[in-house]
Amino acid sequence: MKPLRVWAVARKEFTHVIRDPRSLGMGIAIPMLLLVLFGYALTLDVDNVPLVVWDQSESPASRQLVSGFLGSRYFLLRAYVHNYPEVERSVDSGRALMALVIPRDFAGRIESGRPAPVQIIVDGSDSNTATIAMGYADVVALTYSQEVAMETTRRIGGRMIHTPLDLRPRVWFNADMESKNYIIPGLIAVIMMVIAALLTSLTVAREWESGTMEQLISTPLKGSELILGKLLPYFAIGMLDVLLAVMMGQFLFRVPLRGNVVLLFAMAAIFLAGALSLGMVISIVTKSQLLASQLAMVLTFLPSFLLSGFMYAISNMPHAIQVVTYLIPARYFVTLLKGIYLKGIGLEILALEAGLLTVFGAVMVLFANLKFKKTLV
Repeated sequence: MKPLRVWAVARKEFTHVIRDPRSLGMGIAIPMLLLVLFGYALTLDVDNVPLVVWDQSESPASRQLVSGFLGSRYFLLRAYVHNYPEVERSVDSGRALMALVIPRDFAGRIESGRPAPVQIIVDGSDSNTATIAMGYADVVALTYSQEVAMETTRRIGGRMIHTPLDLRPRVWFNADMESKNYIIPGLIAVIMMVIAALLTSLTVAREWESGTMEQLISTPLKGSELILGKLLPYFAIGMLDVLLAVMMGQFLFRVPLRGNVVLLFAMAAIFLAGALSLGMVISIVTKSQLLASQLAMVLTFLPSFLLSGFMYAISNMPHAIQVVTYLIPARYFVTLLKGIYLKGIGLEILALEAGLLTVFGAVMVLFANLKFKKTLV
């Protein structure tokens, strides 16, 4: 392999990319746009749950319960309603996600020490959000019950009741429990996988469709020199994308980067080499830009988004699907990014993921070189 030949191909590809605004847009602008869109639009935080209240009791006890919901940052009062049809209309229209219905005899039951049932109506269309919202409501109800129990004990002059368990939770790595802190690192992996494969999936196919492949085949270029020369420009663009994504995560989304920056870029380089080579293989096999771009999207975006652990916990998937996820390279890169970003850990813990990612990169580079033949067949 001669460096001058590789550089000649790389320079030609660089020139093509610079002269083609679409390639530059796909290589730089689209990843940044996707990061901004997904970073702001995609959130798993459940705050300001819209709430309507039907307080049939209208007593100090019921108002105290309602104030517990309104004093929480997780609930946002939309309106007071006066019957079930109004509750139904609020939930059906999406005006409210949850309705609190307090019975007429609520105060009397509280004062007499009897159980006071309170109804919570939840829109279960989004089961995940509904489950989280019900968890918030349970906490408010438990806090209210404890306050009532202590007040009753003080009023009758009894001995104060102390709970035997003093639970003091402490959250590590993401103390504010903000979803963007783990969505952004995973999003970088998914976007880079898709863009990298799309960029190189058009390179060889474009040569075949434009008729210039015959000229390249007639040159003294070796197959490996052609492949490497075509990969280098897009590798440089990919690493620039990683740098911009890291800077956006740091300064735009305020995601803490606790780990080693050098390790992050080293793993990104390995991942990019594999993803770019995958796109090259697709381009070599299909010889059609349209087919190559469609196949690249199917083989990269869907598996990376659904099976990498970026959005959905792999441990919650069926066992057969969990086995399939081991074939998804984005799984290892997502794990590496989250470990480096949030936990600040290194290869002493992430050695297996780094090793498997390196195997993926090496296999794809080798496969691209083996698949390309300097023939017109």
